[in-house]
Amino acid sequence: MSHPLDQALHLERAGADRCRGATHPGYANMVGPYGGMTAAVMLQAALTHPVRLGVPLSLTVNYAAPVADGAFDIEARPLRTNRSTQHWLLLLTQNGEVAASATALFGVRRPTWSAAEAAPPADVPPAADIAPARAGSFLPPWVSRYDMRFVRGALPADFDETEQPDSQTTLWVRDEPPRPWDFAALAAVIDCFVPRVYLRRRRRTPAGTVTMTVDFHADEAWLREQGDRPVLGTARALAFRDGFFDQAAEIWSDDGRLLASSLQLVYFKG
Repeated sequence: MSHPLDQALHLERAGADRCRGATHPGYANMVGPYGGMTAAVMLQAALTHPVRLGVPLSLTVNYAAPVADGAFDIEARPLRTNRSTQHWLLLLTQNGEVAASATALFGVRRPTWSAAEAAPPADVPPAADIAPARAGSFLPPWVSRYDMRFVRGALPADFDETEQPDSQTTLWVRDEPPRPWDFAALAAVIDCFVPRVYLRRRRRTPAGTVTMTVDFHADEAWLREQGDRPVLGTARALAFRDGFFDQAAEIWSDDGRLLASSLQLVYFKG
């Protein structure tokens, strides 16, 4: 039997630039599918397109409306292809209406001078030394699709409305059951962090991502080397203001290489 993620990513060609998929119950959120899965399946539409050039470099998804359970269509249209880059427009529709729009940049990576200025979180124990978190009965199904081992910033056991000094989370995470990492899996997992307002205010409040950009720093070789081992994720908010906050997130390999980074804007009720 195929992995649940592969089932959720399955698309059937319905034309030159169109394909059809369906939501997967294992990745359901409070309303519709988990946002990371929506990003992943939209990226998958470009990844599996017959004219795709290179590998993903960046993806921006705008969540226009909740995706309803059931079938959806994705238009994946290459807007322009150059020697080294390819620009994409992606539209996810249901019943003729857009639920999510996205742009993606693909490119051909060539060996050049390279350096990293960011560094992974320090003093993090190995994943094997941390017990996996148990998904509470009140959490949506998608949480069970990941093995999460928190170093800090787990979802509070008690929403006592005691404001915290920050909203930082650091955790080891992998697909459950284990699955080798690829670009679609990275696009999904970088959205695995609960809304930062939950941690900062220890208060349940309606919240939902409005837009998310993922930058891919990994190439296919790095992902093959990572295999199905846990990756290290970290996320924090930079500011909460007037019903919106941002979230900056990073995903690191277990040997300290930055695989992907993300910035998203989230709506919340005060």
